[in-house]
Amino acid sequence: MNRNLARLAVPVGIVGIVLLLVVPVPAALLDVLIVCNVLLALVILLTSMFVKKPLDFSVFPSLLLVATLFRLGLNVASTRLVLGQGYAGQVIEAFGKVTVGGSLIIGAVVFVILVVIQFVVVTKGAERVAEVGARFTLDAMPGKQMAIDADLNAGLITDVVARQRRAEVSAEADFYGAMDGASKFVKGDAIAGIVIIIVNIVGGLGVGMLQRGLSITDALNTYSLLTVGDGLVSQIPALLMAVSTGMIVTRSNAEADLGQAASTQLSQSRTALLIAGLAAVVMALMPGMPPLPFLGVGAALIIASRRIRPSHDGDASSDASGAGGGEAEQDPTQRLMEEMRVHPLEIMLAPDLVDLVGGSADDLLARVKSLRHKIAMDLGVVIPPVRTRDSVELPPSTYAIRIAGVEAGRGTAPSGKLLALGDFLDALPGAAVVEPVFGLAGKWIPAEMRHSAELTGATVIDRVSVLITHLSSIVMANAARLLSREDVRVLTEGVKSASPAAVEELTPGLLSLAEIHRVLQGLLTEQVPINDLTRIYEALTLRAKASTDPEGLIESARLAIGPALVRRLMDGDRLTVITIEPVLEQSLVQDLRPAEGGTQLVMEQSKLDSILASLSSAVAAAESAGKSPALVCAPVLRAAVRKLVALPPSGVPVLSYAEVTSTSVNIETIGVVRLGAATVSA
Repeated sequence: MNRNLARLAVPVGIVGIVLLLVVPVPAALLDVLIVCNVLLALVILLTSMFVKKPLDFSVFPSLLLVATLFRLGLNVASTRLVLGQGYAGQVIEAFGKVTVGGSLIIGAVVFVILVVIQFVVVTKGAERVAEVGARFTLDAMPGKQMAIDADLNAGLITDVVARQRRAEVSAEADFYGAMDGASKFVKGDAIAGIVIIIVNIVGGLGVGMLQRGLSITDALNTYSLLTVGDGLVSQIPALLMAVSTGMIVTRSNAEADLGQAASTQLSQSRTALLIAGLAAVVMALMPGMPPLPFLGVGAALIIASRRIRPSHDGDASSDASGAGGGEAEQDPTQRLMEEMRVHPLEIMLAPDLVDLVGGSADDLLARVKSLRHKIAMDLGVVIPPVRTRDSVELPPSTYAIRIAGVEAGRGTAPSGKLLALGDFLDALPGAAVVEPVFGLAGKWIPAEMRHSAELTGATVIDRVSVLITHLSSIVMANAARLLSREDVRVLTEGVKSASPAAVEELTPGLLSLAEIHRVLQGLLTEQVPINDLTRIYEALTLRAKASTDPEGLIESARLAIGPALVRRLMDGDRLTVITIEPVLEQSLVQDLRPAEGGTQLVMEQSKLDSILASLSSAVAAAESAGKSPALVCAPVLRAAVRKLVALPPSGVPVLSYAEVTSTSVNIETIGVVRLGAATVSA
């Protein structure tokens, strides 16, 4: 019931405002409505002070319009009573007589001062702040969206958080755009107040002198005083609403309301309060100055400065000295041994790139931590900690990624620059570069050119995101190398705690840790996730009882997690595949030969070139149609065929018929590999 009343409150109020414009209102009801108007403005002002961020009061622009219409409706109703009856209720009469002492001149001066404060100071400033805030918010919106996408791709946030942040960015842009327009209501309200009071004074003189035969003095005392009282009654809530508007548009997102934030930040410096208190005491001693107010305020400031806790500078310095002492006390031999040790994964930074490793939540170290979490969720393996250090051997603005001491990738990330990727970058400054992961053309542009680059349709990426994307690509491609024997032992212990039978039957009786390590490396080489280790170990147990051939073990493990493999390659509810012509497939089975590293295909070079060309043609046709296909073949051929297509230009995942049929899936055949040329489905 209460919820329904709340939903009807605003529509009913709007209808009431319309009635105020056309239906006469009794003086007693007008008093009640005027009091409601003043208290509504006061509640809005206090609410704007206690919100932590502007979006917490997102209804403010619409509420401002309703309050302005309500106030103007009251002006019309009060004008009708003043001019028609010479009486508009006790509230207006009290403001006309008690507030300004019954003096028309004092009332007019007070009204003009209130108008100047509202129109020239508060409203003008709020209008400008709202306009600038709206423009800056809209200009920054594409960059914020790109930052959200970068955080999502780097694994810093989940899909749910990304959607929430996008909604907040959109809501923020809508809010500041609405505030830019709503500030015009406040400005128009101030102008309307001046016009209304002038019209009412002229109209009151006309009614008093022409219709009622009053003298000019009596007409002024009767109608003009009521008009000034009416203007003051309307102008005070208007001033409160103008202050509320300025309060909202000047608030920044904070963890506390205005009162708490102001008290905390104003009291953060003991020295500032102490100097202000001493200055007040000195001013009290000056000749002609009243000593008591200055001494009272000065003593209060000095006492407040003594009660504030000291800043944390000393703690920070002590922490720094402690850290420095610990480093100084480190054994030089241990430090040398640490430098000699080959680390599994390293990021080497040129000296001018050390600013990437900062103390913020979005620096390189935090992003690397999130990347490790993302890869662990995707592949089921925890990559080793990434060691980050500077190197004077690297050229300026250069970083290098090493795996086991061997450089696996290198790129640049100039300080103060952003990477712009797109097709229309000629008008932007900077030398042309090639993005290291996807090979896209780009330019490193100054950070202040972000908006200009986005206007050309370019995608702008910050330096940390470029490095993290490069690191992610290298780690995914070398996951098998990064999986150590110790990692396999830890993973096996984890499976044993959850499914003891799966491990106890497999190792050490059937397979050693070294053989399991080899199987898991084979899976990671094809970027097959190994997070379902229980199912993988159960499949290895069954296969190892017949043969411990590594290739057979890998194929058995793949078949056990076939549904997960297929799901990763599906586009929605459909799997796009390329098949091999049955005659060619039978010919390839006859070309199989056993080898030390597993089965391989032995055939003439011309036949191999024809098959690879046919496959590349089918893949290119599928990609031009916006699809990512997988090559499907007989189970006996899968491992050997995968070795042929693992390298560019094909680079297509290879599945066996058994893996595809292990789950219910809609299959779309887009091409057939044959000798000579591929057949592509429409």
